[in-house]
This record gives sequence, structure tokens and C-alpha cells, in this order.
Amino acid sequence: MSIQSEKIKALVERRAEARMGGGQKRIDAQHAKGKKTARERLALLLDEGSFEEFDMFVHHRCVNFGTDASHPDGDGVVCGQGTIDGRPVYVFAQDFTVSGGSLSKTMSEKICKVLDMAGRAGAPVIGLNDSGGARIQEGIDSLAGYGEIFERNILYSGVVPQISCIMGPCAGGAVYSPALTDFTIMVEGTSYMYLTGPAVVKSVTGETVTHDELGGAGVHASKSGVAHFAAASEDDAIAKIKALLSYIPQNNLAPAPVRPTSDPVGRLSDSLNDIIPDNPNKAYDMYGVIREIVDDGEFLEIHRDYARNIIVGFAHMGGKSVGIVANQPAMLAGVLDINASRKAARFVRFCDAFGIPLVTLVDVPGFLCGTQQEYGAIITNGAKLLYAYGEATVPKVTVTLRKSYGGAHIVMSSKYLRSDVNYAWPSAEIAVMGAKGAVEVLKGVTEEEYNELFCNPYQAAEKGYIEDVIEPRNTRFRVIRALAALEGKRQGLPDKKHDNLPL
Repeated sequence: MSIQSEKIKALVERRAEARMGGGQKRIDAQHAKGKKTARERLALLLDEGSFEEFDMFVHHRCVNFGTDASHPDGDGVVCGQGTIDGRPVYVFAQDFTVSGGSLSKTMSEKICKVLDMAGRAGAPVIGLNDSGGARIQEGIDSLAGYGEIFERNILYSGVVPQISCIMGPCAGGAVYSPALTDFTIMVEGTSYMYLTGPAVVKSVTGETVTHDELGGAGVHASKSGVAHFAAASEDDAIAKIKALLSYIPQNNLAPAPVRPTSDPVGRLSDSLNDIIPDNPNKAYDMYGVIREIVDDGEFLEIHRDYARNIIVGFAHMGGKSVGIVANQPAMLAGVLDINASRKAARFVRFCDAFGIPLVTLVDVPGFLCGTQQEYGAIITNGAKLLYAYGEATVPKVTVTLRKSYGGAHIVMSSKYLRSDVNYAWPSAEIAVMGAKGAVEVLKGVTEEEYNELFCNPYQAAEKGYIEDVIEPRNTRFRVIRALAALEGKRQGLPDKKHDNLPL
């Protein structure tokens, strides 16, 4: 065998060994927990044969590595570039079989390299997190590594889409990188996120709590809002990443993907003519409206289980991506509260950053009242949604279905916040407040008189605050035609270093 052949053989053997991560025993332990390895996850995520790995032979540089004195190739994270449905993406997957996926300085350098390459190439970056946290043996170097990752999450925010998928533990400082990215997906039963674990909580507060109760997927998807999706399995999590990418562009300068559809633009939805109940206090399901107006009835909801009084998510209309924001009358009458305002504001800002038009469906009786909301700063949090819509320069089309009262009317993509096209159904009530509250202030005016004067869309139409009162069944066609007319929209903001969003 020639020297060159021997070197090639050695390379092949070293690559094979590197792909084994922490070895077969630790791989078996990973599988026993119902978890895939880093490479198995990437194989599921990326198009077959598309993965190009970077820095396979990187070693940690810690001279005092404790009981584990090995220097495994790759140092606990698999990084590289590949494609998903033919679209270039950059990826990193933490390998729990190597030192528990703990973050070293060299691991952070690998991740930072991927983030930088994604930023330069203008491609989405996807992180698969499965880590025991900072590598204690490296001391301050490990903390520096986290900081350098966070800085890149911040610099590339709004430049390229960033998606985090939590597939195991994510604790301490490690949680801030997912929190800085655009979307976070967690796997039920095997993933958790928290700043301090159950043992510390027990010693500090005396509270007994499990990992799942403290920071599991269900908790963060429904209570804290940290997770945008709770996936039933790792396969489901990967499927959600792919679904997300089908609606969002490669970067802030690229158009969103176009998906051909056989659903006619002019399709009429007769059911919408009867969806609003005669009783103004009776609820109906906004999902029924969304399904009727989007292509093929398909809607990818974001934050489904959090702040359910408002709905946000992606759809296609006329084959093109749109962001949907809609009050949900079936939950708290569609009222805006602290969580709903924060949820919708973040979604609006993502769509604006990446050039995705916004379609807003309004049925809002106002902001939720009470001491809990006021003490929790509903004023500041409501202002976040107000700010997001007012700042957004993407095409904005708004349809008012029923109630649109007071300050909440202004906030929900009104004409005064530079919404481009505003429609209303004949059932729309656009006013300072509902009739019952108004007649208590306006002495001598009956509810019937107030309703006739104010609780209809025509006063707003007469003053030009809405473009037209439309037949509900024709909503799909009117919205798509408005969006088509707005494709070339150009609108800027005053020169500034940055804004001062009410945080």
C-alpha cells in the first residue's frame, strides 16, 4: 500500500471514529432516553447527501479537563451547511454523547463560525440544542463562549431567520441563545429550559418541582410563551422546522417562497356570510374565517397554546406567504391583554423584518381591565403591539369583522398606523365603546340610537378610515387583490440609530 493510500485509509478511519461522538455506549444511552444523536437529527433535517461538515477535527483546549482527559474530534457539536427542500441552510447540533454536550470555548467558536457564515451567505441558521450547560472545567472561557454566541444572535437578528430546536436539557446561560432567536421548538418529555434547576429552586425557595414542571415543553408553550411550538417527538420537531421554512425567506432581502396552488383567487366562501352570530355577545371561531380565506385552508399557527385570545401564524394567499394576526372571539371574547399584546407584537416585527405582508382580522372589544393587568403593565405591553404595527413597512391589509372598540381599534392595524388597505364587513362595529357603556355616559341616548349612529362601519367609511365595506364571502378575493396591488410598496422610516421600543 502506498503512503498516500495509507493516509487516505487513516483519514477514513478517523472520520468514522469522529462520527461516533462519545462512543457506542453513550450513543446507546442516548437512544435509551428516546433521543437521537446529533448526526441522526441532522440526517433527518437535511436533504439526503447535502450535508457539508465543518471543523470535524477541532479539539478543546482545556488543560485541566478533570476525570475526562480525552480530546474527542469535534468537541461536542456537529456544524455545517446543507439544504432543506433545496434551500441552503446552516446548522449546528450539540452532541450530548460528548461531555454531555457541555459548551467549551472551541464549541462556541464552531457555532459562531456557522452563525457568521449564515450571515454572510444570507441563509437561515438552525440550532439543535442538547447540552448540559457550560463546561465547568473551562471556567470563564466557557462563559465567554456563550457571550460570543449571544452577540451573533443579536447581530444577525432580522438579517437571517434563526430557529432553535431544544431536544434535551438547556439550562443556565444557555437558554438565552434560543430566547434571542426567532422561533423556539421544544420536544415534549425529553427537553427542558430554565435558568436554575429544581435542586437550586428547592434550596432557595423551598419549592419542590420537577424538571418538566419547571421548564418542560408544555410549560413554555402554554404558560411562559418561551416556546413557539411543543413537538410530540423529535421527528415532529424536525417537521415543524421544515414547515416554518416553507413560509419564510432566506434573508431580509430575499422574497418569501411562492407555493403554487389550485385554490382559485376568486373563490367565494358563502359560509362567511353567516358566521357572525346575531347576538353581539355570542362567540364564534376565528379559525373558521382563516381557513376560508387562505390557500387550501392551510394555516401554520405560531404560539398556538399561549395567549389564545389572539391568533398568529403563517399562510399562503394566492400562492404567496402572509402573516395572519387575528383576535379570537371564542377565547376571552378576543380581548387584548398583556400576553396577547406581546405575542402579536413579536410576530408582527418578525414579518416586518423579513418582508412578509400582514393580514389582520379584527374582532376586539378592547383591552382587558383589572388590577392584575394594570399592575402587570398592560399600558406598556399594549404599546408594544401598537409600536410594532406603526413601525411596520410591509404591506398591511386589515379586515374588521365585528367589534373594534376604543384604543384596541387603533392598535389592531388601523388606518392611523399606516395600514394600507382597510376593509370592514357590514357587521362591523367601529366605535369608541359599545352601546351599553356609551349610553351610561351619553345621557338621554338609547342603545338603539347609539347602535344606529355609531355601531356600524359606514361612519368610518364616510371619513375614509376604511376603503370599503365588503361582502364577507368575497374577503379572500379582496385581500389577495389588495396584496397584489401592494407588491411594489415602498415606505421608509425616519433616519435613526435604532428605535426605543417600549420594553
